[in-house]
Order: sequence, then structure tokens, then C-alpha cells
Amino acid sequence: MSAAIQRNKLFTASCLALLVTSLSFGIRAGILDTLGVQFHLNASELGTIAATAFWGFPLAIIIGGFIVDIIGMKRLLMGAFIFHFAGILLTIFATGYWTLFLSTLLIGIANGTVEAACNPLVASLFTDNKTTKLNHFHLWFPAGIVIGTLVVFFLNKLGVNWQIEVGVMLIPTVIYGYLFSRLQFPVTERVAAGVSTGDMYAALLNPLFFFMIICMFATAITELYTNQWTDVLFKTVTDNALLILTFVASVQVLGRAFAGPVVHRLAPQGVLLISAILSALGIYLLIHLQGAGIYAAAVIFGLGVAFFWPCMIGFVAENLPKTGAVGLNLMGGAGMFGVSIYMMFMGGYYDRILASNLPAGANIDLYRSAPAGSEMARAFDAARSAAGPEMLHTTMFLPMALIVAFGGLVLYMRGRKKTEVLKPAL
Repeated sequence: MSAAIQRNKLFTASCLALLVTSLSFGIRAGILDTLGVQFHLNASELGTIAATAFWGFPLAIIIGGFIVDIIGMKRLLMGAFIFHFAGILLTIFATGYWTLFLSTLLIGIANGTVEAACNPLVASLFTDNKTTKLNHFHLWFPAGIVIGTLVVFFLNKLGVNWQIEVGVMLIPTVIYGYLFSRLQFPVTERVAAGVSTGDMYAALLNPLFFFMIICMFATAITELYTNQWTDVLFKTVTDNALLILTFVASVQVLGRAFAGPVVHRLAPQGVLLISAILSALGIYLLIHLQGAGIYAAAVIFGLGVAFFWPCMIGFVAENLPKTGAVGLNLMGGAGMFGVSIYMMFMGGYYDRILASNLPAGANIDLYRSAPAGSEMARAFDAARSAAGPEMLHTTMFLPMALIVAFGGLVLYMRGRKKTEVLKPAL
């Protein structure tokens, strides 16, 4: 098998593995409210379950980042296959809070392991075009969300139970596991370049790397928290709340597919600044627009978050290459860790807002499960209508802060480039 064919097959298998990762987000987002009703879970419990995927992710991606050069990318990805397969089956046969908690944790570990191996794999396969190819790779995350939400939407219309919806993920899982088991892997770019482990750890102490880690918290929360809670936050705004997520993810797919010219013209830091501006504007419009206008807001928000994750990873790969696989995976781990903490906090915050808009001492679970059209159901819908915008208002401050941060990054990188140009003349 030629090197080019081998490289393309590895890239295709990587995209399939990421597809399973994103299907787990899209399908879980689509059934989150259903799980709450069936297993009598409040928003705080749902938030903890959803956050568990984001705990497992940083745990796996950070550990994976430290051991990928030791055990190899292939072994990591076969481990991801096992965790995905087990987590999906356990979700299908879940009986309540704790089985959902454990199954989501297993899937989160699998998702993190995929990123731990595939980010350095893509960077190693395409050393001359890292950020663009990372965008192409990461377009399969929103693509999977589009596929997952549409699967939930149409199967719900057909009256199919949620277990079958979850079972759809087994198909690409088995395929990527088979492909990776038969392919040969290169060493990571850092190993190929001869950068020592000591130099790698020294590079992690660069202040610019710390700055990017902090920004990763905010970019990941802006994208993933809003997407994961779409069905809950917009349930009273539209009968098809999940389609808002589909709109957002569809725009992300298109943005990442055509990222090459944008990245080459503006550089990762320029793209990140524009992304922060559009994200803040998109959330503002999601709060204030109603009816069909909310889908236009979803398009703007989707354009904003389209480039966040791959350009954050790409910036580090291009400008801090000595950080190696550990640097890339610490970035991903930081993002998911930030989302997990934020999601737990906001789940409890959401319950408190609901309680404040219901009669004093009201049992939220009783109101949540009240028959449609009843006085309790109408009161609960009114409370949810007040809670959704409040949650989004709080989240909007993150991309607003990123506008300042990335504006500073653009100026810093411009100054550094001028310094590098002048050095030979000095």
C-alpha cells in the first residue's frame, strides 16, 4: 500500500472515529429531555450526567497525551473502540441515574481517547497544512451532531424509542474499530522531528501556551455548552428546538470544510477574533429573536463557533510545535474540563431559576411531569421561558471576553512576526 493511500485511509478512519464522538453529543442532546422524563431526573441531575462525558474526555485526552508516544496511536484508538462499544451498550440498557452516569463516563473516555490519538495523528500526516486539515478533520464533529439530531428528530416522529436512536452509533463504531485494527501508524510529529521529552515539557511552560489554555476554557464552553443544552433551553421557544442545533452544526460543517482560504488569509488568531465577535452576536440574537428569526441567529452563532476548536488546536500545532501531542491534548482536555464544570454549575443554576419562577415550595419534578395543557404545565413552561434567556445571558459574557483576548493575540502575533523579520538585519 502506497504512503498516500495509507495516509488517506488513516485520515478517513480518524474522521469516522470523530463521527462517533459527535454522534454521542448530538443524540444525547436530542434525548436529554426524554431521559429526564423517563427516569424522573431534574435539571441538576441531567446536567451532571451530560457533564460526565466532559469529565471522561479530559481524563482520557490528558492521560492519552502523556502516553501516546509510549504505547503508540494505534493502541490508544483500539482502546477508544472498546470504551465506545461498552458505553453505547450500557446506555441502551440503562435503568436509571447511575447506569446513565457510568455509560456517559465510558463514552466520554472513548471520546477523549479519540482526540488524544487523532489530533497528533492528523498533525503528523499533514505537517505542511496542519490547521486546514485539522479543520477538515474536526468538521466531522458538527457533521455527527447534524446526523445525530436528524436521527433523533425523524425517529421521534416515527415513534421509535430512544434506545434504537442510541444504537445507531454502533454502526460507525464497528467500522472505525475494524479499519484502525488493520492500518499501520506513523510516529508523532514531535518524535519524528527529534524533539526530546525534556524540550517538550519546557515548551509547555511558555506563557503563550498558558494563555491559549485559558482561552480554550471559554471557546469550548461557548460552543459545547450551548449546543448540548439546546433542546432544554429552547423547548418553549419552538416546537422543533433540536433543529436549532442542526442549523448551528450545519453551518459549522460548511465553515470547516472551506476553512483553508480563510485560515491562510487571516491566520488562526485572526479567525479566532472574528469567531468570538460572531459567537457573542449569535448568542445575543438567540436570546432576543423569536419565530423564524431564531434560525438566522443560529446561523450566525454557528459561524462563530465553527472555527474555535480546530483553530485553537491548529494555533498551538503551528506556533508551539515543541509541545507535541501533550500540548495538543492538554488544550482539548482543558476545553472539556471547563465545559464539565460549567455544565454542572449551570444545571443547578437552571433549577434555581425554575424554582424562583414557580410557587414557593413547589416540587419541580411534579411540574415537569404535569399533563400537557394543565395549569401546572403552563406554569412550568413559563418558568422555562424565563430560565433559557437567563442561562444564555450568563454564557454570552465568555465570547465577549474572548473578543478582548483574541484582539490582544492578533496584536501580539503581528508584533512577533515583525521582530522575526527584523532579526536577520540586526
